[in-house]
Amino acid sequence: MTETKADRPAGEAKPRRRQARGERRIQQLLDAAADVFSRTGYAAASTNAIAREAGVSPGTLYQFFPNKEAIAVELGQRLTHQMREAHGVLFTPEYASLPLPEMLDSVIDPMVEFNCQNPVFLTLIHSGDVPGLMTEEHDALHVALQARLEELIELIQPALPADRRTRTATMVFSLFKAGLELVLAHEGEERDAYVEELKASLHGYLAPIIGAGMPSRAP
Repeated sequence: MTETKADRPAGEAKPRRRQARGERRIQQLLDAAADVFSRTGYAAASTNAIAREAGVSPGTLYQFFPNKEAIAVELGQRLTHQMREAHGVLFTPEYASLPLPEMLDSVIDPMVEFNCQNPVFLTLIHSGDVPGLMTEEHDALHVALQARLEELIELIQPALPADRRTRTATMVFSLFKAGLELVLAHEGEERDAYVEELKASLHGYLAPIIGAGMPSRAP
């Protein structure tokens, strides 16, 4: 039997609409918090400033978040999830068949794009008093991505000892993080130039280790 609108319990659609409005309000507050954190830093930010940025009263903000820390945790969790989804397709076995310059383009470009679109992510990570839960989740993601990179290096150069693969992956991430800060500190053509410098640095480091052209796949 097909259910009609009249058969549904009265008011069933209203809670769903309220939930949708609540989620939109939460996203509005998180977007405002991202702007405030990026502009002033986490320590100097306040719930009043976030509410003002969102165009709502502090009372409205407190309906959804009890304090600044809760906002940072929710924002950090959402960004970490987005990063996990975006970067989860990187360092796949298919990349092992690419020449080094193409592999760097395929891996670096989306990682840079994500961080340029979400500068608050590094702002929170670098803040000394950010809630520990956020840094724990970020560290777990970093460990997972580094493990994927080590697997990719093994596919390209299977004869490379395990400890050298670990050091190589660690150095690659360190170089990337250092270069990323320079990228985010600039805009326009200068930013693009620093992206190319970052790729050149990584190419110069990796080429003697895994080769600059097609992978050798030495036994």
